[in-house]
Amino acid sequence: MSMPTSRLTVRSAVEEADGVRGLLLADPEGAELPPWEPGAHLEVTLPSGTVRHYSLCGDPAERSTYRIGVLREPAGRGGSEELHTAVGEGTLLGVRGPFNRFPLVPAERYLFVAGGIGITPLLPMIRSLPPGTWTLLYGGRSLASMAYREELSVLPGVTLVPQDTEGLPDLDAVLARQPAGTAVYCCGPEGLLRAVEERWPGPLHTERFGAAPAERPVGEDGFEVELRRSGRTLRVEPGRTLLDAVREVVPGVAYSCEEGWCGTCETKVLAGTPEHHDSVLGEDEKASGTTMMICVGRSCGPRLVLDL
Repeated sequence: MSMPTSRLTVRSAVEEADGVRGLLLADPEGAELPPWEPGAHLEVTLPSGTVRHYSLCGDPAERSTYRIGVLREPAGRGGSEELHTAVGEGTLLGVRGPFNRFPLVPAERYLFVAGGIGITPLLPMIRSLPPGTWTLLYGGRSLASMAYREELSVLPGVTLVPQDTEGLPDLDAVLARQPAGTAVYCCGPEGLLRAVEERWPGPLHTERFGAAPAERPVGEDGFEVELRRSGRTLRVEPGRTLLDAVREVVPGVAYSCEEGWCGTCETKVLAGTPEHHDSVLGEDEKASGTTMMICVGRSCGPRLVLDL
């Protein structure tokens, strides 16, 4: 379940758009970086120890650097603010990955729908596809806030929709024009994802940069959890998260978002039936019960056994 953390240095840091900072990461010794495919992301540990996830938005064939784009969110939890103000050329960052839970699947045609910084995982996808097989609808607050717009504007099939001059994208019209079998990829704010989910009956692939709406309140029932490798059994009381209980025994357990969307805390389940509340695992993966996100997951029964 785990992957070693490497140390990469920031080779360059530039402003890609209003509020969006682009970083190129490289091995300090110039070594070739692990390969990746469109849709992949990195888990990045900032100098403060904060862990965040960022989509790779460069060229997979470029093995000397990784490119990420980070939106500054002053009202967020501090990761983007640190990356904008305390990280610059020469800064060393801890990196795990690349990971890919948003892969590009084979299809005859594709529609990509991006909202704001949601363009980052989609950019390598459209660059990997032949012209004429895809279209991109990219909305943002204004042209100045839309990262990579200059790269995109020269590509056929791209429609930019700045809200301040053109309003919101007309999803009904765009989706109605799509032929059957079109694979729709969407990344952006929760409202955009829900709007596309409500309108598109065909193959749909989404990636969230925040938590999806909870299926139902969690934490209503207590249960026991055995941490097999640690040799400890704990009681997870109602209203308390499994992650909080685990951290008492395994303080170094990996976690980041605490909302069930980043995948950092994915843990192998050895026994018991997990109750899933994340937006990372697919339905088949949830049904198998072999792993779970311990930040939001709980137990369907009185006891779970985890590989911790």
